[in-house]
Amino acid sequence: MIVNRSSIKKFYSFLKFRRNFTRYSLQKAKSYEIVLFWLKSILSRNQFLILSGILVGITCGLAGVVLKSLVHYIHHVITYRVHFERQVFFYILFPFLGIVLTTVVVQFFFKGQDRKGIAAVLYEIAQNSSIVSSVKMYSQIVQSAITVGLGGSAGLESPIAVTGAAIGSNFAQTYKLDYRERTLLLAAGATAGIASAFNAPIAGMMFAFEILLTGVVFFDFFPLVVAAVCGSLTSKVLLKESVLFQFSSRAPFDYHNIPFYLLLGILCGLYGRYYVLIGKYVDQWFHNLKMGRIQKAAIGGAVLSVLCVLYPPLFGEGYDTIKAITNGQIQEVIANSFFRFIGYHEWVVIVFVAVICLLKAFSASITIFSGGNGGNFAPSLFAGGLVGYAFALVCTQLGIEHVPESNLVIVGMAGVMSGVLYAPLTAIFLIAESTYGYDLFIPLMIVSVISFSMAKWFSSVSPDLEKLARQGKIFTREHDRNLLSLLHISDLIDKDIQVVHVDASREELAGLIRAGKRNVISVLGEGNKFVGTISMDDVRPLLFTADGYTMLTISHLVKPAPAVVQEFENVLTVIKKFDETGAWNLPVVKGDGEFVGFISKSSVLNSYRQLLRSHSG
Repeated sequence: MIVNRSSIKKFYSFLKFRRNFTRYSLQKAKSYEIVLFWLKSILSRNQFLILSGILVGITCGLAGVVLKSLVHYIHHVITYRVHFERQVFFYILFPFLGIVLTTVVVQFFFKGQDRKGIAAVLYEIAQNSSIVSSVKMYSQIVQSAITVGLGGSAGLESPIAVTGAAIGSNFAQTYKLDYRERTLLLAAGATAGIASAFNAPIAGMMFAFEILLTGVVFFDFFPLVVAAVCGSLTSKVLLKESVLFQFSSRAPFDYHNIPFYLLLGILCGLYGRYYVLIGKYVDQWFHNLKMGRIQKAAIGGAVLSVLCVLYPPLFGEGYDTIKAITNGQIQEVIANSFFRFIGYHEWVVIVFVAVICLLKAFSASITIFSGGNGGNFAPSLFAGGLVGYAFALVCTQLGIEHVPESNLVIVGMAGVMSGVLYAPLTAIFLIAESTYGYDLFIPLMIVSVISFSMAKWFSSVSPDLEKLARQGKIFTREHDRNLLSLLHISDLIDKDIQVVHVDASREELAGLIRAGKRNVISVLGEGNKFVGTISMDDVRPLLFTADGYTMLTISHLVKPAPAVVQEFENVLTVIKKFDETGAWNLPVVKGDGEFVGFISKSSVLNSYRQLLRSHSG
């Protein structure tokens, strides 16, 4: 009987499928999972990853549609079904309810697990092997729908991205993919989420490369492409929404207007720094507040409600306000605020817009850090559009002619987003795709790069991520540092060490030397506190002298360690101690000085090589 190579290949694929499927457990498997496991067994790695990207992209696109639909439905109910006109009571009640209800849901339905935002995803990539809790596949949708639907001054894009990341991660976990593939599908899910939120697939990919995959050695990008396209198409087909921002007029790019864009880039950079600092201070203030979660949410909700009463454009995401302003409907925006009693003079409008810009940083930060759920995408775009609009009005009032007002609004959105999120490419492509502003690529790049450069000058890492980066809990652009941060001292400690008490006799020490196989003996005091070490290099010369035995005492031989490592110390600081001391082994102690064991430079290097092989292979 002749057996061809194709038959053998199919037979081995069948055996591989049976083995993997048995591990997964027949009783728990669903019919579609059986099909996917079979496909995984017959497809190549790249083919299965592309298929996975398609499935994750469609699923994340559906999640984005569900979230947007929920928010729009809540807006419709509270605006038209409850029969509240948008007056004082409307703005007092709903933003307050949004933050408080979100906190209650987190507390009682999600057991207080309220880690949210992109920082949480970056932490999972670096510290948890890209394993994201399955709860996040729906918890972010529920929480952000309540917060933003009832008027929280935040955006839906970050929750959509976190939801997408959770979907991608759990898909990879289900089908037993390794760390690199799991990270890739996590990023693909977030990419699809951003693409579905803005109908901007390229911006979704830039988001993954600039923010999520920072410091990750990575060569596969086709799953990201297909996930972005599928997420964007799913949202476009089901929601049938127009582009994010529509402009009745937009001037073509004129190189004579470059000075406007240069000045706007500086303004966006300064405002971006103001925005992130306000967020940092508000976060710290609520963190230090000695109250329960619901009390904090009540305070945050009350403050947000007051701000929305005074300035209704702070209610919700704010995209409608940007559309109205850029289409010449500023009077309709001012009509619901107390500024309507002052009038519509140009300088009144400028002051009105400037105050909204300043307060948007507060309203978004209060929404997010007091207990609500949302992100900084929408607030930064909203504020950037207003910065550009205010700048254009000031230039007009100063008598400057031919001010490209609509263009300044568009590029202002990209500028502030670049300074807030530290993601210039994401901002450039997001605005270009969502506004069909491809003809403005040059001014978009000018403003975004200037704003981003100023942000980097103030702080090399985004203040939102600075603490985690300093602790080595998220990846940075230093790949070696990222890998070392994955190592933990507790996994590298050698506890099979010879020890002797500091008061031991000469005979006890001699017996330990005769029986020992190590080059170092640890000397311990009361309570196993580390005192120092005895090196066999110092002992050997004494063994071959007439009076050497008399000098064979612990007090004569013990030497302090050149440095001591704490049990839960960062590996990066341990590497620094090795470099500074030139030592090859260092003792590890607990916080009270109790001896634990030794850590060697060779164990760190071997573990590093294994990580390098697994992450770069």
